Formats: sequence, structure tokens, C-alpha cells
Amino acid sequence: MAHTESAVRETILSIIRQLAPDAEGFPEQGPAHLVNDLGYHSLALLELAFAIEDDFDLPPIDEETGRKIATSEDVIAYVVGQLREQNELVAG
Repeated sequence: MAHTESAVRETILSIIRQLAPDAEGFPEQGPAHLVNDLGYHSLALLELAFAIEDDFDLPPIDEETGRKIATSEDVIAYVVGQLREQNELVAG
């Protein structure tokens, strides 16, 4: 199933907000830091990874990659990159 980048962004931000231990910490503008702003801890980060992998039918995120993902923008960039590699991202 093909996705647009804007739809991917909206879906990811929605998932991050829904699963955030402290969704009130989501900044009005700019990226949200998953741990510092939204209170994500190791278990919540795993739940977020599983939800995103499941929603976009992605392979599991390896540990090295997971350590580099710290903000909402990092999550979006990772998913968009994965979808591009799988030729599942369309213009729009």
C-alpha cells in the first residue's frame, strides 16, 4: 500500500501522541523529544516501535537504529526512509 509523506507524518504524530506517557509535553511547533518532552521510557519506546512497525508493515527496528531515534522528526524520517526503500511512498 502506497503512502504520501504528509499522511505518514500525520499518522506518526498521532501514534506518538496516543502512546506518549506525557502527551501534554508535545510542543506546539518543532519536534518533540520522545524522552524529555513526552516522558517515553524503555517500555513505552518499545510499544511505539511495535505500533509503527505494525501500522506501516515495516521490519523490526534494529537496536543501533533505535538508539539514533530521539525525536518525533527522527521517527518520521526513519519511516519515510523505509517506505522509500520499499517503493511505498508516493508524491502528494
